[in-house]
Formats: sequence, structure tokens, C-alpha cells
Amino acid sequence: MTHAIDDGLWSAVGDPTRRRMLDLLLRDGGGTATTLSRQLPVTRQAVAKHLDLLHRVGLVHVTPSGRERRYEVDEARLARAVAQLSSVGAAWDARLHRIKRIAEAIQRSQDT
Repeated sequence: MTHAIDDGLWSAVGDPTRRRMLDLLLRDGGGTATTLSRQLPVTRQAVAKHLDLLHRVGLVHVTPSGRERRYEVDEARLARAVAQLSSVGAAWDARLHRIKRIAEAIQRSQDT
């Protein structure tokens, strides 16, 4: 993955409305902007814009369905995103643990 794709992915999953939309799409096996807008506190147009962004970063697939478009989560891409986010979280946990050990060592040296 390139940095631009990663940045877009992080931006996409960083928004609580888009995370809720992914949850709903996973739960329901897909949906349209209309069906999602009935379950969210945003307009259908706002839902469509969020879905477009999710599609651009590859988290959802789009299939024409009559006058609407049906969206389904790309579970493989979502799994890769979760793995990437977990990896970054683990790296930050390790960094913070090292900082804590350094701070504790400094504190001990000042106490003696």
C-alpha cells in the first residue's frame, strides 16, 4: 500500500459516521444510501458522500441496483485495514512502554 492510500484509509475509518456505516453494512450484508440514511442521523446525500469515500479507499464495493447503488464491505480490504491499525497500535504501545521505562529510570536516579 502507498502512503496516500494509507492516509485515505485512516481518514475513512477515523470518522465515526463512516465506522457506523461499515458496521451497518456488515450487519445487513450490504445496503444503499437510502437504507443507511434511515438508520443514521445524517441525510441521504451525506451518506452517499461517505459511501463514495469508502469506495475510493476500497472498503466497499458498489453494484448498480435499479435506480440506486448497493454497497457491500470488502471484507478482505477491511481485514487488511484492521491488521494495519493493529500493527500501528502495537508499535505505539511499545514506544510508550519504552518512554515509561526511561521516565522510571530517571525518577529512580533522582530519588537516590
